[in-house]
Amino acid sequence: LEQGLAKGETVCLLMPNRPEYMAIWLGVTRVGAVVSLLNTSLVGPSLAHCIKIVAPRHIIAAAEFIDRLATALPGATQVWAHGAGPGSFPRIDVDIERYAAQKLGAAELRPVGVEDRALLMYTSGTTGLPKAANISHFRLMQWSHWFAGMMDTRPGDRMYSSLPMYHSVGGVLATGAVLVGGGSVVVREGFTARHFWDDILRWDCTLFQYIGELCRYLLRTDPLPHETEHRIRMCCGNGLRPDVWHDFKSRFRIPRILEFYAATEGNVSLFNIEGKPGAIGRVPSFLAHRFPAALVKFDVEKDAPIRDEEGWCVRCAANEVGEAIGRIGAEPSNIAGRFDGYTSEEDSEKKILRNAFEPGDAWFRTGDLMRQDAQGYFYFVDRIGDTFRWKGENVATSEVAEAICAFRGVTDANVYGVQIPGTEGRAGMAALVTEDELDLAAFRTHLSARLPGYARPLFLRLRSRMELTATFKYTKHEFVRQGYDPAATADALYFDDPERRAFVRLDQALYHRIQTGQFRL
Repeated sequence: LEQGLAKGETVCLLMPNRPEYMAIWLGVTRVGAVVSLLNTSLVGPSLAHCIKIVAPRHIIAAAEFIDRLATALPGATQVWAHGAGPGSFPRIDVDIERYAAQKLGAAELRPVGVEDRALLMYTSGTTGLPKAANISHFRLMQWSHWFAGMMDTRPGDRMYSSLPMYHSVGGVLATGAVLVGGGSVVVREGFTARHFWDDILRWDCTLFQYIGELCRYLLRTDPLPHETEHRIRMCCGNGLRPDVWHDFKSRFRIPRILEFYAATEGNVSLFNIEGKPGAIGRVPSFLAHRFPAALVKFDVEKDAPIRDEEGWCVRCAANEVGEAIGRIGAEPSNIAGRFDGYTSEEDSEKKILRNAFEPGDAWFRTGDLMRQDAQGYFYFVDRIGDTFRWKGENVATSEVAEAICAFRGVTDANVYGVQIPGTEGRAGMAALVTEDELDLAAFRTHLSARLPGYARPLFLRLRSRMELTATFKYTKHEFVRQGYDPAATADALYFDDPERRAFVRLDQALYHRIQTGQFRL
């Protein structure tokens, strides 16, 4: 207030997980301003882009991040440091001590409504530069109270979360759902499998928030004598693969798993209340008319929903794969059905599917491919853009990765499609991290038994480690750009030679033969 921050103006927050994180954005939004939650992994041009598109009046940065702002700062932005560190910026943690601790008076408060924008949260940027999504006060309340009800949070609950607080799951859902129920939250700066159960026991936690890969990493650790001596009654999250679900639940004695599906900026939410392994949610047939979402057939090559002869989208039958879309409510009173979009109107429009089933209707495109079985359970298949076509068939990278990781010794698999001159579509390629030397013959036999020919990766890339985003997502752009050219990487590359029926080392001579069409692929 003393800084003259007007209602609707933006403050950027660049800070690792810590209790002050939530206190800062709650305080700023309480007086009508908007807080942009910056990804702490970003540097250079990416960070500069995220700051520029929200045009902040102020930036609050943890002292350890001050240096990286040097090349990313817009001209007239006031920077505040949190904690001691380099630079001469004023310290907000010191300056705040000048003010009394009591609540703001009625004259100081500004009217803030549920439809007002509260936060700006960024897309992951795995398919390009991040976009800033508009998050209203209604959405924050909706997420918090929804999950408080789903998890039946109580004053005695203690949530453990190591997920980044600049994301909706780690920063709003994990915290808000427990706080509105009167409980408390333990936050850690980053996930480590080595300390996970020690933290759970030390802080006597009853709940924890997960992302699927987090569970897989825990399952790969050596057993600990105390890993089941906890009071966890439920874990909640998304992305838990069916091949991990049972073993994770059994080994660590997790009473209940609440898997869900949601998008930060979207209007499609699904909840797997029954705990069916692999499912992301269920809509029974008798409730389908109340559920404002649909699966529509999708053309992978055209990168667009399929339309019939009359120009309408085509709904998927049971077990058919299609893009999930959510109807955008036309009524002003239907806040829950809205799509608030991004700071860029152009980006917002790209996410809207118009005239899908009737003139004038509008639907939010999730960008996710799913299928729904006859019982109404939904299953995540792949991200649009990750799925590719080869030999006239759609290949879902998530399903291929699941099959690959089922082979003993494979710890990470990043699957993508690469173009080969003279062929249609894209051939499969997998970047792998393994514990020991990979038995290529046994691995090929394993894939042949689990995947159809068109889905088996034609190329392998062996790495010592895999780069991940803060939410354990793989980045594919650089891998796709480099393709299977041995000159583009120092990693060992292998080709599934159709003549020898074996994975063979890919060198420049073999690369030339593939490029010049000397193999029937």
